Amino acid sequence: MNAIKIETFTRFQFVSNPSFAPDGQSLAFVVQRGDLEDNDYKGDLYLYRCDDGRVRRLTTAGDAKSYVWTHRGTLLFPASRDKNKEDKEKDSTSYYEISPDGGEAARAFTLPVKATGMYRVDEDRYLVMAVTELAKRKEGKDEAYEVVDEIPFWFNGKGFTNGLRNRLYCYRVSTGELTPISEESADVDTYSVRGSKVLYKAYPWTDIHDQYDGIYLCDLDTGENRCLLEKDTRRTGMIGFWADDEAVVASGVDNPHGNGKYMDFYTMNLETGRMNLLAEYDYSSGSGSVGSDARLGGGRTVKAGDGICYFVTTRGDSAHLYAIKRDGTLEGIVTDRGSCDSFDVKDGHVVVCGLYGDRLAELYLDGTQITEFNDMSQWQVCPRKEYTMKAGDGYDLTGWVMEPAGYEPGKKYPAILHIHGGPRTVFGTVFHHEMQMWANAGYFVFFTNPRGSDGFGTEFGDINGKYGTVDYDNLMEFTDYVLDREPDIDRERVGVTGGSYGGFMTNWIIGHTDRFRAAASQRSIANWISFEYMSDIGHTFTKDNQAAFACEDVEKLWFHSPIKYIEGCRTPTLFVHSDQDYRCNIAEGMEMFAALKVLGVDTRMLVVKGETHELSRSGRPRNRIVRMREILNWMDRYLKTEDAGKEEQ
Repeated sequence: MNAIKIETFTRFQFVSNPSFAPDGQSLAFVVQRGDLEDNDYKGDLYLYRCDDGRVRRLTTAGDAKSYVWTHRGTLLFPASRDKNKEDKEKDSTSYYEISPDGGEAARAFTLPVKATGMYRVDEDRYLVMAVTELAKRKEGKDEAYEVVDEIPFWFNGKGFTNGLRNRLYCYRVSTGELTPISEESADVDTYSVRGSKVLYKAYPWTDIHDQYDGIYLCDLDTGENRCLLEKDTRRTGMIGFWADDEAVVASGVDNPHGNGKYMDFYTMNLETGRMNLLAEYDYSSGSGSVGSDARLGGGRTVKAGDGICYFVTTRGDSAHLYAIKRDGTLEGIVTDRGSCDSFDVKDGHVVVCGLYGDRLAELYLDGTQITEFNDMSQWQVCPRKEYTMKAGDGYDLTGWVMEPAGYEPGKKYPAILHIHGGPRTVFGTVFHHEMQMWANAGYFVFFTNPRGSDGFGTEFGDINGKYGTVDYDNLMEFTDYVLDREPDIDRERVGVTGGSYGGFMTNWIIGHTDRFRAAASQRSIANWISFEYMSDIGHTFTKDNQAAFACEDVEKLWFHSPIKYIEGCRTPTLFVHSDQDYRCNIAEGMEMFAALKVLGVDTRMLVVKGETHELSRSGRPRNRIVRMREILNWMDRYLKTEDAGKEEQ
């Protein structure tokens, strides 16, 4: 078997986004792969025939990463194949059409907007989501500068977004007419379609984008567009038609846990907008949150039909496919342990793109695996041991330990504690490339889901105003538990790392204990006061997670800020940040780095240019390699020899 190394992820193929053809006889999906030479990812469309199980590649140019079925059973996908035209019309999107029977793709049409998604309404009409600019912002705009007059003014993965909106349109193929559905100032979040009607969530704004979307209903035939729920009325999540006159809406109302409360299911009368409680639900709905750096691409996570709505939900350490019916009953459709990343349902059949066991994402039709793009038997995949312990706060904590490749009982090994982001995400039993790489490099690797994690109910997941307290205790308790049960871990050679919330917690840990020999803090938070005003989500996320804004209780934010405790830090720490990360701004890492430098603690900072908060998961391949190499080298320096670090401290 081959060792799993840093660059191994570039040899994987990432399957995503399955959907059935209109006749249900085949299904399409996307496969992406890393390209080191071009330092990006190539994607192509594939087809699976349900009658004979044959898989066939439809495109070969590497530029097909999304698609939509036409009513004729052909596929439309956006691509940039005319470079001259692309240069002249930067605010346009060309769609190409290809037959599932093969042949060359031909240009179908070009939209005069930057389309980010498309949905077929009928044989002539499509819904189009596009990024557009407010008309008044375009006047006198100069590439030499940016004008900022709203919040948020930038967004992770998008750069400066001042004056930009996600707008919903209807495109008529026969006439080439593109008609706006949502108003110009509104940011559209999601939508559901039934016949000629579109139910969508949007937030109209020109100054500050607050938290709660409104809900709107548009009739494409008549052009009528009505508001059913005013913005900032109540928190809402997934939406979906299941009758002409009624929809299902995930929603939350006033609760002691605030926005930390998971959303229950409500029915919405589409004539009056009235909402009635249908079923209480204490888990996430409409998306999964099982962490992995070995997936790429999206796909459907909600689908409503007559009297039923299917949705992805995280329960425990896994993402499942569930359904809620119009009578309020809930049913698990796919409940295997792992992660249902996306799905489609048609005529009683279910296709899932999921990560299960130590396999990368593959497709499963009615529970049977139908693709195998990655032969994992060729790789040295280190198994996990599962532990469950009773934490001091009374909750059960489940976590895992990977033994190093070639493990020899009785020999001492270094170890790495890995902390997930979120905090409303989870670690589970799915394949994680970087943790496998560390194990293949000779480390024990251990990880768990502390308080604040997704999948275990509102009370467990609510750490609003508690960051660095109960969650820190959980992580230290689990570390003690693992060290007591794994005597071959060298207690003097244990490191810690994590990204986003995991980066916050790494920063917190080094200010509260010297037990770790080395640390690698990634895309972290150091100071909640600066975070509130610099992060793209800071003006809402801060209070939702720290129970206060700076203007209300600055001492509260300062108490939960790792930088407050930096004077006691002695742990050699590497900081990793991207210069276009607008979620956890680069300044957060720089604060920590500079403070440690002044204190004389060994530290280093890696700034990756042109990358965002998603560096570890979907950053450009060569940049991901640089990041992993820096972290591994840092851990090797302090953990691979018994006297490493001691002489330097």
